[in-house]
Amino acid sequence: MAEAVAEPAQAPAAVRHVEEVMGTVFSFDVRGGDPEEVRAALSEAVAGLHRADEVFSTYRDDSEISRLGRGQLTVQECDPDVAAVLALGEEASRVSDGWFSTSYEGRLDPTGIVKGWAVERAARRLAAAGATGVSVNGGGDVQLLGVPGPQRPWRVGVSDPLRPGGLAAVISAAGVSELAVATSGTAERGAHIVDPRTGRSAVTDLVAVTVVAPTITWADCWATAAFAMGSRDGLRWLEALPGVEALLITAGDEVRCTGGLAARLG
Repeated sequence: MAEAVAEPAQAPAAVRHVEEVMGTVFSFDVRGGDPEEVRAALSEAVAGLHRADEVFSTYRDDSEISRLGRGQLTVQECDPDVAAVLALGEEASRVSDGWFSTSYEGRLDPTGIVKGWAVERAARRLAAAGATGVSVNGGGDVQLLGVPGPQRPWRVGVSDPLRPGGLAAVISAAGVSELAVATSGTAERGAHIVDPRTGRSAVTDLVAVTVVAPTITWADCWATAAFAMGSRDGLRWLEALPGVEALLITAGDEVRCTGGLAARLG
């Protein structure tokens, strides 16, 4: 779970919004740009989240992804976003050597990538409208673009899974134009991550994996895959991914980090 925090002094006027959709809460903090254009883009971004929920929800029998899974639709008959998301899922599976999967309990379920993809798409829609700083938080996974104010980078607090209300780290986006922070673990949702090899809940020594990367689509995928791998294999794999840093916390309160994470702390 993470939350973006911007320094208030000298910051451009903010447009903020909270939306409940996709079974979670999305929060927007948008800085700069023409207010009317930003608000119009915000409305489009929110509508896009609801559309994604309609298309990809596995809880709706009439969603396109549910109908696709039952063989009632082909990919070509679905919204073009379905093919795009499934292609991303295939790439995530390839890069993670199968530790990330778009199936759950034997059925098609790309929700492990949909939320991150939706967050990133919403953030880029706002940046395209002229916003100079964008933070979109979808259920604790955050995409940051630009800056909240002159010489004031976005900062993201990462919740400590073993100490409710505490922070395990603060990630700074200083020096980069885009940064994402995603966490997978058991603190918020219990044992919901599946080992693709067995189809059962992942048996791991970890309670949380936080991944820092340029985009939330991949950060979210890599956090999920690394959690299923466990601390040793997950850390080794994350170290090998270009542009990725991570913080892993075990059930024994051991903290393990990739080598370059220190440069992002602050």
